[in-house]
Amino acid sequence: MAEPRRPGPVGGGWQHAGVTVSSGSTGAVRPIPAASAEITAGQARRIAIAAQLLAAPGREAGAPAVNRGHLTRLVRSIGVLQIDSVNVLARAHLLPVFSRLGSYPVAVLDGAAWPARTGDRLLVETWAHQASLVPVAIHPLLRWRQERFAAEPWHRVDALRRSHPGFLDTVLALLAERGPCSAGDIEKALEAPGLGTAGWWQWSVTKTACEYLFAIGAIGVARRRSFERCYDLIERVLPGAVVSAPTPAVADAKRALVALAARSHGIGTAADLADYYRIKVGRARIALAELVEEGEVIPVRVRGWREIAYLHKDARIPRRVAGAALLCPFDPLIWERERTERLFAARYRIEIYTPAAQRRYGYYVLPLLSGEQIVGRFDLKADRATGRLLVRASWSQDGADPAAAADVAASELRRMATWLGLTEVVVMPRGDLWRPLAGRAEMRAGSSAEALDAAAATPTATATAAVAAAPAADGSVWRLDADAVTGDDGAGRRRVDR
Repeated sequence: MAEPRRPGPVGGGWQHAGVTVSSGSTGAVRPIPAASAEITAGQARRIAIAAQLLAAPGREAGAPAVNRGHLTRLVRSIGVLQIDSVNVLARAHLLPVFSRLGSYPVAVLDGAAWPARTGDRLLVETWAHQASLVPVAIHPLLRWRQERFAAEPWHRVDALRRSHPGFLDTVLALLAERGPCSAGDIEKALEAPGLGTAGWWQWSVTKTACEYLFAIGAIGVARRRSFERCYDLIERVLPGAVVSAPTPAVADAKRALVALAARSHGIGTAADLADYYRIKVGRARIALAELVEEGEVIPVRVRGWREIAYLHKDARIPRRVAGAALLCPFDPLIWERERTERLFAARYRIEIYTPAAQRRYGYYVLPLLSGEQIVGRFDLKADRATGRLLVRASWSQDGADPAAAADVAASELRRMATWLGLTEVVVMPRGDLWRPLAGRAEMRAGSSAEALDAAAATPTATATAAVAAAPAADGSVWRLDADAVTGDDGAGRRRVDR
């Protein structure tokens, strides 16, 4: 198979996605200067909230409609929208935008990620944190990962090459001729073999080929059709300026990604910042030593944190924050669970892949941020058939005022229901906060029958258990941590190479 086109190496320094990508890194470990400043845990928390654009109250009713400009500013700040296939409430990539911008037309995001014209593309799908949407300008910084995928063994792909010689090139030729196609479209056009064995995670020959070509950067996702990926050649997915952009050296690209992570997080330890784009912590430490020398980040001590933290040079340190938001499990503010515990003294785990009887809080649980504290968490489901937002469980956070938490929750739930086009918020009798919440305006307490129906409709771990022991592309079985899994129509089982 012909290798995907790769721009030549970069020479000198250049500006990329708002970060200077300088060349010539030796990759040698440099000592990081001792932290010269100390900040409080509260200051660190407010820095993190402000960096993620969650410090201010939501947009008021009657404010101008959210447009592409609002979205552009948002994604430049947070950098990544993780993609996930779970749709019990709304798709994961949609929810962080709502948490920050309030009610917005989903068509604005769809048009930025999967536009009719390539030149209008603001976001592109790739492997970043996990399967993610990132600004197109960041794409060249992730080419090293695509090259790593291309160089490492994929047992399934090796088997495909043996059993179907030339099939990868045939797929590329079909896409070149026909344009965007789903794996199913390609399978039908080529009359390729389908699934050998039924099952959630059994890949057909065509699916294997498409996922591999996507991972190595030969093809991209031109659009989604009922959330199914439609692939095209990468040079027709990305704007020409991005395709022709120079490819940074690996060390330079990783340093730029760590710098972007520092800007998006505001503050974090080496491990926190490494996690944002899934870079090895050791490599992130090397990058941080260089970024400290360049003045991009400042080493600081945070009271109560064991490790040195790195403060981005442009981070704001608000005296107070006044925002409120329901945060989906894949929100960048909370996706690194240890950091979440350090910032908010709140242990949070996604329980989608936990058997129902063992779940503590619920199936799809969203923490509620109020000001600078997490004050509760809510198991939510959009019952689109009946027009109801179901609050299947309501829990207060230790130390939070239940009455105040219920007030904020009711406001945010009303906003979410309106955005989702749902006409009623129904609070089921589960959790220690359901009674105060059900008593708020425009909240209705669910009946016993409704509670039983909601419990019966909750997906079981059986439906997603295959994800927890999914075969990697190399044929091995990788038991996924429930906090790291993404799903995304099968691609989530692929380990992100750091």
